[in-house]
Amino acid sequence: MPPYPAPEWAVTQWFNSAPLSPDSLRGRIIVLGAFQMLCPGCVAHGLPQLQRVEQTFSREEVAVVGLHTVFEHHAAMTPVALEAFLHEYRIGFPVGVDTHTDPAGPPVTMQRYKLRGTPSLILIDRLGQVRHDAFGQEPDLALGARIAMLLAEGSGAEVAVSDQQEQPNCTIEGGCN
Repeated sequence: MPPYPAPEWAVTQWFNSAPLSPDSLRGRIIVLGAFQMLCPGCVAHGLPQLQRVEQTFSREEVAVVGLHTVFEHHAAMTPVALEAFLHEYRIGFPVGVDTHTDPAGPPVTMQRYKLRGTPSLILIDRLGQVRHDAFGQEPDLALGARIAMLLAEGSGAEVAVSDQQEQPNCTIEGGCN
């Protein structure tokens, strides 16, 4: 996927934070997780993964942001219910409530990012470019590697991935070097 500028977030309310935007977080890697509190995949996989990312990486380097993007069961998933949900699940990272302009259609930010459903995960680099998006469950190891590569880009460190391993030079007398 070629990088593209991260669209603005259309959020009606923020929890655990003052209002945020991709521009306000420029200079950090953004891990944006779109979820619904009544989505089984979000509760079992997506949100716990975001919590693990927040606990693993420095907050100065990686910003974890949740986007509650409701496209079904609107009456049950109100901001009041979301506030209780966030408290019960001990979610401390910033969470924005995606804006609806048409209750019959998908929320605004969900449309801007062309999300297919929840859970969805978007990685935005230090320059505000979307570098990865995924729908459904993403393995922790793959996500961690993607974040590490984006972090390495900003630090000047090179991350090399090789298909070939160097073979050790071994002798009977001297072992391997």
